[in-house]
Amino acid sequence: MGIRENKEIGRMQQEVINHTTTEQEASQAPQGYFKMYWELAKPRLTWLVVFTGACGFLLASDGAIDWWGLLALTIGSFMVTGAANTINQVIEKDLDKQMKRTMNRPLPSGQISERQAVIFIVVMATLGSILLWTVLNPLTAWLTLLSLILYGFVYTPMKRISPISVLVGAFPGAFPPLIGWVAMTGEISHEAIVLFAIQFFWQFPHFWAIAWIGDEEYKKVGMKMLPFGRKDGSTVKQILSYSLVLLPLGVLPMGLGITGNISAIIAVLAAFMVLSQGVVLWKERSNKAALRVMFASIIYLPVVMIAFLVDKV
Repeated sequence: MGIRENKEIGRMQQEVINHTTTEQEASQAPQGYFKMYWELAKPRLTWLVVFTGACGFLLASDGAIDWWGLLALTIGSFMVTGAANTINQVIEKDLDKQMKRTMNRPLPSGQISERQAVIFIVVMATLGSILLWTVLNPLTAWLTLLSLILYGFVYTPMKRISPISVLVGAFPGAFPPLIGWVAMTGEISHEAIVLFAIQFFWQFPHFWAIAWIGDEEYKKVGMKMLPFGRKDGSTVKQILSYSLVLLPLGVLPMGLGITGNISAIIAVLAAFMVLSQGVVLWKERSNKAALRVMFASIIYLPVVMIAFLVDKV
């Protein structure tokens, strides 16, 4: 067999391999795109929003649960929150490329284009809002859209301007249980405001602990996340102050008749857990101590919300 024949056979074999590879990529493309869009929505953060919103809905329920309403709230809030998280990533795409913890996200890594992300935002926000409006009530849809605007277009750009961004971001971050209550009742009541307040004040020790740990990377890209711009006693004082506020707030749902005394005790103990880790941070001033504050705050929110629900039942 001559050289020409060998080259021809080799070319044909390569074409077969390329064709097979192309077919495999084509068959995997839908699954791959779904995974990338799923990551774009930040599912872990989004599910926390959905969870606390559902808690607000269930706490407002008297008697039989509106399961269709709960399902609409879950799907609608997931879609709008996923859109808000994507806005955040579109705006911070170039910054995310510079940080180790974010450089592999779909946008900075080039897995999804900015145009695709914007289309995803429009579709998710529109469909989610329509679902909340039609199945639940207009106020729920408006509050959810307000949360998206504050998080995506106010909080996100402010992160490079001033540490006050954390205060601004705490408002949309605390909306979910209030929105859940409104989804069930159609109004903003004292009970809804108390649930809002608990989640509002919880965010400060939580996010400042995260900012303490990631301070070097945040400073590298110009983000100002710590209250005084430095890892020192002034920042820890803020963490301790907001943790202290959680102690009386945990009792208010009992006072308003939302829940009973068992959940009030659990809420106070959970707040004390966050506070005690803040005291450790005050003594040690280390990333390890800040990590413990972060984990304590992560435990706080689901434990308290579940305690409220179980106590109500």
